[in-house]
Amino acid sequence: MVLDLSEDAMEYGRQALRAFEAAGGDQLVQQAEAKPDRREPLVGPALAELGAWELDPRTDADGLEAAAALCRSAGYWALPYPVAERLATPADLDADGLVVVAGPRPSAALAGLQSRWIAVALDGARYRVSGLGSPGPGFVTEVELDRVDDAGAADLALGLVLPCWTLLGMLDRAIELTVTHISLRKQFGQTLSTFQGVQFQLTDAEVERSGLDILAKYALCSIQHNRPEAVNDALALRMSAIEAAEVVFRVCHQLHGAVGFCDETTLSWLSRYSQPLRRLPLGLSATRNELTRSAGRAGLTGLYA
Repeated sequence: MVLDLSEDAMEYGRQALRAFEAAGGDQLVQQAEAKPDRREPLVGPALAELGAWELDPRTDADGLEAAAALCRSAGYWALPYPVAERLATPADLDADGLVVVAGPRPSAALAGLQSRWIAVALDGARYRVSGLGSPGPGFVTEVELDRVDDAGAADLALGLVLPCWTLLGMLDRAIELTVTHISLRKQFGQTLSTFQGVQFQLTDAEVERSGLDILAKYALCSIQHNRPEAVNDALALRMSAIEAAEVVFRVCHQLHGAVGFCDETTLSWLSRYSQPLRRLPLGLSATRNELTRSAGRAGLTGLYA
């Protein structure tokens, strides 16, 4: 099994990184937070130029890999737009994007957007988003739903996996920022990077990030090959992504010190806008429970066996 993305997909991801930087980079999320209704105009031109909405992640293997690379690049810049959710749009419904929802108060990071959305629940039921509640932190808002059908089982795996690639991109950036910080910051006449305790902490974070990288590629392969266990693999990926994010952001905040929580620091913005991805549609405990219920006695297969 070849888990690496194709060279074309990786090059597409690199082009996306440059395009988002040219569009405003770290300033995009700050501008969008000030004016949520500007989210689409801020990033739409860059995504259109990249041909993002021409990708077909559902039926084209190359398109799926390119979509994953694009989501990772979007996460790297904490792009204030639901790229993964747009790419997961159902093929058989007239809509602009797909969100996975759960719980008695379904929510999604859709504040400020005028697009048409489909929501899919973990049982495969699909709904049309008919209204949005009051916006909260991270563009999160409660959604009003009108039931459409029960044909969402095929949508669920893709809707869970692509946002994990966005979160992976955020972890890439968090570790990169932290490596730069500890290489410059001095204490007791030495850079922080020379202290063994700092090296151990950063190693722990990198192990989590690199492990998530492998699992994300495996879940992508599971979707590519239409495996019956694709949803279980997607849930396992989501559980691992949340666990990895907790370790990586904890370590990166610790090594940045108090400055890591200031708005002047990019890490602070990354950490803040990772929260919707980590909490919706389910947090860690609820994701673990759902995976246990879904996998049942058979358990996980393939890479997990």
